[in-house]
Amino acid sequence: MGIPVQALTQSMGDDPDEASPSVESNAAERDRQFAEMAERQARFMFRVAHGLLRSVPDSEDAVQEALLKLYRTDGWLRMEDERAFLARTVYRTGLDVIARRQKATDQIDADAERELVWEGHSPEQNAVDRDDRALLRILIDGLSEDFRQALVLSAIEEMTSREVAVAMGIPEGTVRTRVMRARAELKRRFEAMHVAKGERR
Repeated sequence: MGIPVQALTQSMGDDPDEASPSVESNAAERDRQFAEMAERQARFMFRVAHGLLRSVPDSEDAVQEALLKLYRTDGWLRMEDERAFLARTVYRTGLDVIARRQKATDQIDADAERELVWEGHSPEQNAVDRDDRALLRILIDGLSEDFRQALVLSAIEEMTSREVAVAMGIPEGTVRTRVMRARAELKRRFEAMHVAKGERR
């Protein structure tokens, strides 16, 4: 993915013709630090956004919007835990994206995908001929949003429980509980489908 960090800093920078040399120097150093931070963490922020939005275009938009907000407010200068702070920022931005957008157009959203997978034939019949990776993705998408988001951020995106807690705005213990229950539910469904596959052979 490519986040236009330089474009962000240039579009928001002061007019050099009106700034004193010291102001220019401070602004240039600020922009340099911001660009380094953004380049260092943009992929991580994208993974957090994608764990929530499951859309590459929407996730890229969320990262760019989050970076722009950070640049405008100087919030990034007050970070104590960089990854946790950025995860929380882009997660909140992702929630804003969800609130704004209408129906998904380019990709099947979670509800439509679940309808295709679970309705009509039984889950066991729909799972026939799918490999384990595809089946696992379907099962993850079938989890409740609370369970799915905690599991994706923790297990798939490899964020710590604390980072997930900060991002989602919930207690760390709640994160661990949701991940544990999500894994248990996945295991139950996965085993049930494999049993069904064996019976149909």
